[in-house]
Parts: sequence; structure tokens; C-alpha cells
Amino acid sequence: MNISATILLAFGMSMDAFAASIGKGATLHKPKFSEALRTGLIFGAIETLTPLIGWGLGMLASQFILEWNHWIAFTLLVFLGGRMVIEGFRATADDDDTPQHRHGFWILVTTAIATSLDAMAVGVGLAFLQVNIIATALAIGCATLIMSTIGMMVGRFIGPLLGKRAEILGGIVLIGIGGQILWSHFAD
Repeated sequence: MNISATILLAFGMSMDAFAASIGKGATLHKPKFSEALRTGLIFGAIETLTPLIGWGLGMLASQFILEWNHWIAFTLLVFLGGRMVIEGFRATADDDDTPQHRHGFWILVTTAIATSLDAMAVGVGLAFLQVNIIATALAIGCATLIMSTIGMMVGRFIGPLLGKRAEILGGIVLIGIGGQILWSHFAD
């Protein structure tokens, strides 16, 4: 793979994380750049590891991974999205709650894993090509870091416009990403 193909692949792999981070940014009360960068680092680190894991698994058992990755991603994203929707409706009843300024580490890790399973599948495919998997994984991770950080900041501006509906919309976006992953698997 040449450098332009690697960059296109990297930014293509970061789009799910970008969409999810917009939703995450919208649910927070004026997230700071440091929180956006933290989210970007978590998403980027996970997105760097998953193609490496996929590449390793591709050497061992590519058929099993390709057969189940869409179901795993769908389940995780629907669960997280459903939880956000429920919390969004619950938030309307709790007007006294202090605004949330930061997402929990494990929520971000789970979301990052769910949005990066496609990168694991790509890693499986890359196992059969002559590519520098380390450079490719780092490119994917860096693109995801950039796009997730930008997504959080975009969400910062969308959140106040949506008010308490931001968490509901963020949950719907995650469910939509999960549905799109499942749809694209069966459409192929």
C-alpha cells in the first residue's frame, strides 16, 4: 500500500469514532479541549491496537473474526446507545443534577472498542497483503485521534443547541452506527 492509500484507509477507519465523539461531546457541558484530547487519545489508542490484533488473528483464524465482528460491534453500540437514550430521558426529570463535564474512562473505552471493530476486520485483511502493519495501525490511530478530538469539539457546539436532547441524539447516533455496520455486512 502506498502512502495515499494508507491515509485514505486511516481516515476512513476513523469516521465511526468521529460520529461517536460528536455525540459524546454533545452530551457534556462545555467540554474542554483537554477532555476532547483525552477522548481522542483513548479512541486513537484503541483504533491503533485493533488492526494489530486483527492482523494477528488474521494469521490464525480470519474466518471466525470476519464472521462475528459485525454482531459484536452492533451489540456493543446498541447497548451503549440505548443506555444513552435512557439516560437522556431520565435527565429531563432530574433538572437539579450538576452538568456532566467528563465521560467515564470505561464508557469511552467501550465506545472506542465498539467503533473500532471494523479496523480489526481491516487488520485481518491486511494480514494477507504485503503491508507494514505497524505504520498502517499508527496511521489509523493518529487519524482517529485527530477526528475524535475534532468530533468532541464539534459536539461542544451542537450540545447547547440540543439541550437535554443531546444525549438522546448521541445514543441514536451510536445505535445508527451499529445498524449501519450490520446493514453493510449483510448488503455485501
